[in-house]
Amino acid sequence: MSAHGKSGRHGGAGDDPFDEGGTSILRQPMAVWATAGASVVAFMGIGLVDPILPSIAQGLHASTSQVSLLFTSYFLITAVAMLVTGFVSSRIGGRKTLLAGLALVVVFAALSGTSSSVGELVGFRAGWGLGNALFVSTSLAVIVGAAAGGHAAAILLYESALGLGMACGPLLGAVLGDMKWRYPFFGTAALMAVGFIAITVFLKEQPRPARKTSILDPVKALSHGGLASAAVSAFFYNYAFFTVLAFTPFVLDMSPYKSGGVFFAWGVLLAVFSVLVAPRLQERFGSLKALGGSLVLLAVDLVVLGYGNHTTAVVCTILSGAFIGLNNTVFTELALGVSDAPRPVASAGYNFVRWFAAAAAPFLAPKIEEWTDIHIPFVVAALAALVGAGIVAVRRRALTVRAHELEPRHATEDGVSAFAR
Repeated sequence: MSAHGKSGRHGGAGDDPFDEGGTSILRQPMAVWATAGASVVAFMGIGLVDPILPSIAQGLHASTSQVSLLFTSYFLITAVAMLVTGFVSSRIGGRKTLLAGLALVVVFAALSGTSSSVGELVGFRAGWGLGNALFVSTSLAVIVGAAAGGHAAAILLYESALGLGMACGPLLGAVLGDMKWRYPFFGTAALMAVGFIAITVFLKEQPRPARKTSILDPVKALSHGGLASAAVSAFFYNYAFFTVLAFTPFVLDMSPYKSGGVFFAWGVLLAVFSVLVAPRLQERFGSLKALGGSLVLLAVDLVVLGYGNHTTAVVCTILSGAFIGLNNTVFTELALGVSDAPRPVASAGYNFVRWFAAAAAPFLAPKIEEWTDIHIPFVVAALAALVGAGIVAVRRRALTVRAHELEPRHATEDGVSAFAR
């Protein structure tokens, strides 16, 4: 990437995932489909609770800030687990790591559905977060290793699974949650159990990395100024992102079906802009200009969301998915290409920093509302997005990515996609 932030994508027919060596993207081994299917369900679990947050609060007699801890516990564990997943998978292998993650999700998703208090549910979501971290951090690497058609086809399959999961999670939560708030958790456990069986049957063990990863390696990688800048900027961006995801359902105050529809549309825009639009904007304007502009537009969108009427809030919630999808893609590429650290290590260090914001926003947003009013949490989120844009502008030279460091469409060894990073 040049000093102007070009992404360094490679052109040519060889990059077309639908025509790589004459292999169709749809002609994949069953191991790939089994892993991709489980990935859809894993990402569904992130947005699953969005439409039913008010129902959970009512059912467990909990406050908004208490129910928002469902996200805080989930992502706090996810952040810490990023230091552990590489350590684990480099020692026991990708297949066993996937199965361990799936087993934890099955157990803790089912336990979530049996919760008798919000405290129990928050604790079970933390266990769920550990399982999801183990699975998500390994699944793309497994798909890349087993897929036919090269990296581009494998990455497109994974990104498609990500977008489908993010879009369908709120729908599943709405359909099952409209009957009873506990049912989405049992539904997720059942689907993940099917994924566990499919991977057990169809996926063979993948080759282990030549070098074992230390728990401290990701922390040491953050000594690189460019990687640290990307991580800190992404921290502020993620605060804005998860204010939308965790706090907006309470502001919209809609039925599970209507809320699920809003976040389904949000997830569709996220997927489209992450997979299709972001590469084109990067090629035209450069990665850093596209990222900075998107962060500023996200800030504007959040202010309008906070102060607009109900219809405006719905429109702005859906529109935020476009900016979030673009930001996820560019931040991922910056984190992977800006330093000389191995990609799995750089990704783990980057995630360790940024996921703490995903844990903080769901807790702080309702607290800020209690201290002030319903508009201010969105103002704070908008300011966070602007701080992220400011870091990108000030640290522009440090964030320059060498073109040869990047491969087309997030072809990474560690298996964490644009959203998951």
